[in-house]
Amino acid sequence: MNEVLRSRTMPAGSRPARLGFLGVGWIGRHRMEAILSSGAGEAVAIADASPEMVEEARLIAPAAKVADGVDELLRHELDGIVIATPSAQHAAQSIQALEAGYAVFCQKPLGRNAREVEAVVDAARKTDRLLGVDLSYRHTQGMERIRTLLQNGELGSVYAVDLVFHNAYGPDKAWFYDKQLSGGGCVMDLGIHLADLALWALNFPQVEKVSSQLFHQGRRISGQAAEVEDFATATVELSTGTVLRLTCSWRLQAGTDAIIGASFYGTGGGAEMRNLSGSFYDFVAERFHGTSRAPLSEPPEAWGGRAAVDWARRLQSGSRFDPACREYTAAAAVIDQIYSAA
Repeated sequence: MNEVLRSRTMPAGSRPARLGFLGVGWIGRHRMEAILSSGAGEAVAIADASPEMVEEARLIAPAAKVADGVDELLRHELDGIVIATPSAQHAAQSIQALEAGYAVFCQKPLGRNAREVEAVVDAARKTDRLLGVDLSYRHTQGMERIRTLLQNGELGSVYAVDLVFHNAYGPDKAWFYDKQLSGGGCVMDLGIHLADLALWALNFPQVEKVSSQLFHQGRRISGQAAEVEDFATATVELSTGTVLRLTCSWRLQAGTDAIIGASFYGTGGGAEMRNLSGSFYDFVAERFHGTSRAPLSEPPEAWGGRAAVDWARRLQSGSRFDPACREYTAAAAVIDQIYSAA
C-alpha cells in the first residue's frame, strides 16, 4: 500500500476521526448521530442513492460534503467509512474501502455468506485496518453482564441456550425479499444477531452439528429455495456439549411487536436477556437460581449506537487490524449451515 496514503488515513492523536458515511437511511443516520454525539468522529462526506436521505443526513451533519457514490466518497481525506447500504453491497464496498486505506464499520451482515465475510476480514488483515460490524446486541448492558457470568464460570457448565427474535413487521425494503440482494430472509436479518450473541458469550466454541427448518408463508422450504424464509428454527450443537436452539421470524402472529431473548442455562444457574412488552429497545436481564431470580440490568438504556461509537473511539486512538474480527466469520458459518441443513 502507498505509504503516503497509509499515514494520511490515520487519526492524529485525540482529534475526531474523519469519516465518510455510505448509506444514510434510518440505520445509517442513527449510527452517524451516535458517533458525532460521542465526539469520536466527524462527518466529512456522505453518500446515498436517495436525495431525500441525503437531505435528512445533512440536518445532522450540515458541514458534510455530498458524494456521488462510493468512488467519490473514497476520494475524500478520511480515516474511515461507515457502511449502511443493502446487504449485497457490504462485502464489495468494505473491501474497496479497506484497500483504499480506510477503516470500515459495516452494518450486518458483513457478507451474504461466510466466504464473503472471510474475504472482508482478509482484506482488513492485509491492509492493517480496523474492521467493525454493527452487532449491536453485544453492547447491551444485560448481555455484557451475562457474558461476564459465563466467562467467570458462575453459571457452571452451560448445556442449553435458547435464542429468539420475532419481528412482527418484517423489513420495509423490497431488496430484503430478493435472495440475490439480501442473502436470505429472517435468518440472515435476525438470526445473525442470535448466532453471534451465543458464540460471543460462550467464547466461540467449535460448531459440531446444525439442523434446521425454514418456512415461507407457512410452507416448508429448503435453503436453496428462490423465496426467502420468514420463519426459521435451528438446533446448533457445540463442541463443549452445549445445545443452542435458535428461532426467528418476520410477521409472526405473536400478539406483540417483537419477542427478543437470549437465555443461558447451566449447572450452576441461569441468565436471560429479554425485551419488555414487545419493545425493540427496552431490555431486562436477570440471573436465575432455581425458582428465584435477581436483576442484572433494567431499562432505559441507549445501546443502539454503542458498537459504532466503540469502533470510532478505537479508530480515533489509532487502532488498526484487530484479530478478533475473525469472529465475524464464525457466526456467518453458522448461518451458512442453517441454510444448507434445511
